[in-house]
Amino acid sequence: MSDFSRQTLPLSSTLRQVLQRLNEGVSGSVFIVDESGRMVGMFTDGDARRAVLASESLEEPASGYMNTSFTSVSETMPHEDRLKFLNERIRHVPVLDERGRPVDMLSWAQLWRLPLVEPSLGGNELKYVTECIKTNWISSQGAFVNRFESEFAAYHGISEAIAVSNGTTALHLALVAMGVGEGDEVIVPSLTFGATANAVIHAGATPVFADVLEGDWTIDPEDVRGKLTNRTKAILPVHLYGVPAQMDLLVDIADEHGLIVLEDCAESLGARFKGALSGTFGLASAFSFFANKTITTGEGGMILTSDEALADRIRLLRDHGMRKERRYWHEEAGYNYRITNMQSAVGCAQMERLDDFLEHRKKLGAIYREGLGKLPGIRLQEIGPDRTSSFWLFSVVLGEEVAYTRDELMQELLKEGIESRPVFYPLHVQPAYRKFEAGDCPVSDRISSRGISLPTSNHMGLEEAERVCKAVASILSRAKLPEA
Repeated sequence: MSDFSRQTLPLSSTLRQVLQRLNEGVSGSVFIVDESGRMVGMFTDGDARRAVLASESLEEPASGYMNTSFTSVSETMPHEDRLKFLNERIRHVPVLDERGRPVDMLSWAQLWRLPLVEPSLGGNELKYVTECIKTNWISSQGAFVNRFESEFAAYHGISEAIAVSNGTTALHLALVAMGVGEGDEVIVPSLTFGATANAVIHAGATPVFADVLEGDWTIDPEDVRGKLTNRTKAILPVHLYGVPAQMDLLVDIADEHGLIVLEDCAESLGARFKGALSGTFGLASAFSFFANKTITTGEGGMILTSDEALADRIRLLRDHGMRKERRYWHEEAGYNYRITNMQSAVGCAQMERLDDFLEHRKKLGAIYREGLGKLPGIRLQEIGPDRTSSFWLFSVVLGEEVAYTRDELMQELLKEGIESRPVFYPLHVQPAYRKFEAGDCPVSDRISSRGISLPTSNHMGLEEAERVCKAVASILSRAKLPEA
């Protein structure tokens, strides 16, 4: 059965069958057709709810409750003209052939679509990349690589910045350069993207999963303390969704036990903890410039450190274990983790607008926190007065009292043209990491099962954030359709 055929039902259908079809579909509408296939009525979610309230039984004929005054358009009408019939009140318009049979459907999502994340490339990106092409400096050598590193280091007030191919290689390279390897344990949060643990595994060490805090969703310092063993070599906190972890407590634990701190700042560029930028607390920190990050190079990453000797070894390992002073002489078996001049050119253009990006995200975050924070059953990620979020991806948790599951809310938002995604799945329950003993991480489990991430990007308008808030409020205010 095609997606569109799932939206049609015969005139003889019962209310139960209409409800069942609405619950199965993703469009939010059902078309009622007669024996000839001609459309004679329509049900939206709202029509169905009104019918349920007015009817005595779900076995009653749906024809008595269907909307017969529906708006439709002809399949011969130009598409641009068809879209004019859509608005915030009329969100589904059937397209009929010359015999009145439904052949397609227009939806509000076609008129207005909000992606989860979009990069903003309207600055000097094209100019700088064109310069790379015109000068033939397109690979890992070139002035933009050094410039990108220098500007990134200066922004953070850190002496050393090493640009690499992506955020995962940044983590891996930092771990290896710091001497983390076989027999070592690295404590990581369970609630994070898999790259955090993957880097530990590829370094030859064992990831030990710690739970996160109920309030801010970052790694729980007390659980970290409880996971320490004589094999623990490092703590790898993640500033999840742009909210900094409790770095003072984590650094204290590390200092007390002689451990390394490596910050995963893939999501937190520009975030601050007690006034200091994320990435400036540990021995080193790793950043990502994937297309969905605060600044992007398409793919790319950066390592920050104030340790000159460590930076020297990172640069050595980044380039096959060779030094610039003696090419093709390998001191170590290194990696090809270099970034290109073209990627760095994009990075330089992005750095020019970083402050604007962060200010825009701050405004988006304020709209979300105001619009969603007052909704019953919505729990925000706590930030706290001593922290500033980068608002990489605004995420919330649905309370148990909310009738909709996370996936149902995502489906309803998609009908409105709004993309969303689940928060990260806990690593300790995933097949790739089950061989590593984790114990229980109940907070990670709870947040993951009910957490949803909403559109947040540099390219997104403030009015679009307000629209998302209204959509979430509208969906949650509606009673769910009863199960057929």
